[in-house]
Amino acid sequence: MKTEDKKLQKMRTDAIAIFAKGIEAVEPFSTVKNACRTEAGRLVICGKSFNLSRFNRIYMIGFGKATAPMASAMEDLLKEHLTAGIIIVKYGHGIHMNRTRIIEAGHPIPDEKGVSGTTDILELARQAGKNDLVICLVSGGGSSLLVHPAAGITLEDKQEISRILIECGATIQEINTIRKHLSAVKGGQLASLVYPATLVTLMMSDVVGDDPGIIASGPTVPDKSTFKDCLDVMGKYNLGNRLPSRVKTHLENGLNGLVNETPASNHEAFKTSWHWVIGNNMTAILSAQKEAERLTYNTVILSSMIEGENRHVAAVHTAIVREIMKTGHPINVPACILSGGETTVTVTGKGKGGRNQEFALACVKNIHDLGQVVILSTGTDGTDGPTDAAGAIVDSHTFSRSRSLCLDPEAYLRNSDSYEFFKKLDDLFITGPTHTNVMDLRILLVDV
Repeated sequence: MKTEDKKLQKMRTDAIAIFAKGIEAVEPFSTVKNACRTEAGRLVICGKSFNLSRFNRIYMIGFGKATAPMASAMEDLLKEHLTAGIIIVKYGHGIHMNRTRIIEAGHPIPDEKGVSGTTDILELARQAGKNDLVICLVSGGGSSLLVHPAAGITLEDKQEISRILIECGATIQEINTIRKHLSAVKGGQLASLVYPATLVTLMMSDVVGDDPGIIASGPTVPDKSTFKDCLDVMGKYNLGNRLPSRVKTHLENGLNGLVNETPASNHEAFKTSWHWVIGNNMTAILSAQKEAERLTYNTVILSSMIEGENRHVAAVHTAIVREIMKTGHPINVPACILSGGETTVTVTGKGKGGRNQEFALACVKNIHDLGQVVILSTGTDGTDGPTDAAGAIVDSHTFSRSRSLCLDPEAYLRNSDSYEFFKKLDDLFITGPTHTNVMDLRILLVDV
């Protein structure tokens, strides 16, 4: 093996180690334990104290990819105080629980398991009275897993609109605005169903800016969005003729005041409701930074809030790599660039992939003539799009390796087929479920 190949291999190993430390920092069990504690018969959450003896019953509900280990931590804290619990997670994300029932359902496209699981959660929530406590655990993926369509909307309608919104390149904020107004539980509506019980919500954020109203479509927090916002999204992406007829009718009825808006901040349910974001993308990035510095890389954090069309974001990142190589700005080699957030992908072909695999593929040609460069782009949940990969890893030799196998990166980009490209190169990054979800983590290592 050439010396430069050995260096690249070490940089690949370093990138994976940096990713692992980032994930470790947002492990949901520990995140809950760091935010909560019990002492002298009280549950203390982020400094606010709840006297457990004043509640007749304590219920736990939850939905999202990270909520099983979150629930396990809460079970450990509450012990015999917990009356019952139901958590909905993505298929393959369930764990053994003592007092809590785990339901696995479809993500990112909702399915019947999600519908039935949500019905069970609502039945449990409706049992809660004024002197009861409901603890709600929320993480990314919850929008697809908590499924209770609004009157007149079917599961098939929800499935179709989910596919349309994902494929057109809509942001998660835009997608969840629509989801809230096609649901009977999202956008603060679950809080109104739990009322008058005391409601406490703990969230692991998978959205840019950590807006509680966007995380899992904000079922337990006030909603700022409106039916007009939904129609604006539809107009922005020219979706009017693609909408299922029942969806179009429902949104138009809402705009005309024939369907109630989602609960706003003045709703009575929020008088007895509290919520906290206890883990986010920056938590993972800061831990990744410490590991990169331990490995002797000069490190810069670009942002945890990067959005935009995926291929454009990739071009900006590789331009920074070039700047480092040419001028030593913003940092000298050996360098580590870290970024997070959630980009969007406009599907242009019939292939398979995810935004992290596409990001890596969009970087291949841009770094082929540079020195020693390794790029690892990953979903922190271990899933990138409808694939079994968390993302992909590339380096400055990936382009020449692909050409030797007669693989054209540009052609695979046009066909939105990043998964097959990296599968043929054995460069898919497969972790399995990480049981957390705080958007994406991109690691770019640069040396000479």
